[in-house]
Amino acid sequence: MSITWTETQARRLNELDASESELGETFENESSRENAYQQLEKKRVRQQRRRLKEFREIHMRPALCRLESKLVDVLLNQGFSQVSTPIMMSSGLLKKMSIDAQHPLNSQIYWLDKKKCLRPMLAPHLYFVLVDLLRLWDKPVRIFEVGPCFRKESHGSQHSSEFSMLNLVEMGLPVESREDRIREMGALITEAAGVVDYRFEIVTSEIYGDTIDIEAGKDNIEIGSAAMGPHPLDRPWKINETWIGIGFGLERLLMTAENARNLAKFGRSLAYLDGIRLNI
Repeated sequence: MSITWTETQARRLNELDASESELGETFENESSRENAYQQLEKKRVRQQRRRLKEFREIHMRPALCRLESKLVDVLLNQGFSQVSTPIMMSSGLLKKMSIDAQHPLNSQIYWLDKKKCLRPMLAPHLYFVLVDLLRLWDKPVRIFEVGPCFRKESHGSQHSSEFSMLNLVEMGLPVESREDRIREMGALITEAAGVVDYRFEIVTSEIYGDTIDIEAGKDNIEIGSAAMGPHPLDRPWKINETWIGIGFGLERLLMTAENARNLAKFGRSLAYLDGIRLNI
């Protein structure tokens, strides 16, 4: 009868980026398993130390920061303007997005008090800004934001309670061009992030109803989600324009591009630096 890694050993090896074949090894007895673990753990620690040295001498910025800079440049070159809105959000803006006490998303929100929370999404603030920009600028109006969002997500390997979003919005498009524009911009961002195996799928979301999601890899990981308007959610803002909007999770993009298993190492962290475990 063969045995596998202990739970503690498997967790440690996963933190050190052991391969699926290494994590799937089996052993005849505990002694052979312990010897194999010590050798593999040392090998992986050496590799992580080399990566950390490379980070210090070459990259000097985490992949999350490098990706954000790259995608900002891509969008600026496409004529989009970047905005920066507050991380705190009012409950009134969430209600305009139909998120009330009964909404499924409400239980995932980090409330600071009865009227303010840490933003669970970028869209309400982008709506707020667009009300004025549609009055002040000629169409089409193209804006985007990149920044942290917060949700009490499950603690699975593909979720995080703090994550980075990129949301782009283009308003004033011909109705017939909206879906093509979603596919064009979705492909532009996805491929700029280094993801090549992706597809567009129509799904149902809790806020926008039917959306066009960008899924990637053999596990169909959602890396982006798109909607278009006019949409019923536009009414509280008195917006009547045709538009497209796409939101991307930057950590999801990084995880998918590197064919990795764990989202945590790609985000803001005290345990990882540029995806490298620091307790080595």
